[in-house]
Amino acid sequence: QFIYPFDSLDIASTMPVLNTFRTENTTVFTGAQIVAAPPKQEAKSVLTAAKPFLTGSIAGCFSTCCIQPMDMIKVRIQLNAASGAAASPVGIASKMIAEEGVASLYAGLSAGLTRQVVYTGSRLGLYDVFTDKAKEANGGKPLPLHQTALCALAAGGIAAVVGNPADLSLVRMQADSMLPPAERRGYSSVVSALLSIVKHEGPLGLLKGAGPTATRAMGLNLGMLGGNTEAKKHLKQAGLEGNALIFSASAIAGFFASAFSLPFDYVKTQIQKQKPDAAGRLQYASSADCALQTLRAGGPLRFYAGFPTYYFRIAPHAMITLVAADKVKQAWKRMGV
Repeated sequence: QFIYPFDSLDIASTMPVLNTFRTENTTVFTGAQIVAAPPKQEAKSVLTAAKPFLTGSIAGCFSTCCIQPMDMIKVRIQLNAASGAAASPVGIASKMIAEEGVASLYAGLSAGLTRQVVYTGSRLGLYDVFTDKAKEANGGKPLPLHQTALCALAAGGIAAVVGNPADLSLVRMQADSMLPPAERRGYSSVVSALLSIVKHEGPLGLLKGAGPTATRAMGLNLGMLGGNTEAKKHLKQAGLEGNALIFSASAIAGFFASAFSLPFDYVKTQIQKQKPDAAGRLQYASSADCALQTLRAGGPLRFYAGFPTYYFRIAPHAMITLVAADKVKQAWKRMGV
């Protein structure tokens, strides 16, 4: 008795058979005693299920390596705005390079990459999974705007909670050098930051700012992924295609992602970087308290401190991420995955 995969069995070259009958998973040829069985698909199924998440992680890491300096300057602008200091992007970048060296622009890169693996991998992966399931429920028809928005919001919120520890580590590492020398933690890596947070604030400290982080991520995802999907739909109808379609749609999505998420990003940054004073009190009791104090101190525009820098960080990040994700998906196809 011999067992062959269906694709490799050449019936014409086998011995004459007397009878043929099928079972659920095999074709049995009696007389020649040859059984053809399908190849195992377990490994391929696992990779297929993980593919959307791997695609998001790879694309996010590549994009972060390109955009990290802009993100670092954005955080410094927000921290300076909260203290009333000057917040010119060029001025901040020049001061950082002069006082801390060029490498300071990449402070927290290890945390940033960890965040991309967890957060962007989940965000893009869940969005693809949710939209695919929604399309199946719609009989393969394109999703209406409200369903696309729900998929984007759900994927962003879930991914943000999962990625909050890495995001918190990134903010702490970026803000550490601005503290007085006696208060600096001196984080050497994302692992060092995570262990320091657990040591001084307990395990639940890793979820500090998870509420505003999730809210910000939902706004970001709604603008970036939902906006990108809708922009592509309308730009295709206008005749745009190829790389021009990808770049144009992602630029539009980048603007909406920035506008929807920056106020929440501002609050998130203030919540995550605060430390107890000598009496053990925090400056902000909650995200809502932070928002109200910010509104009273600087009005609605205070939430948009650093918007140009934030936009020029978000838009290229969106474009690079989406283009990289597209290239990774093409590579999967070439690999037959």
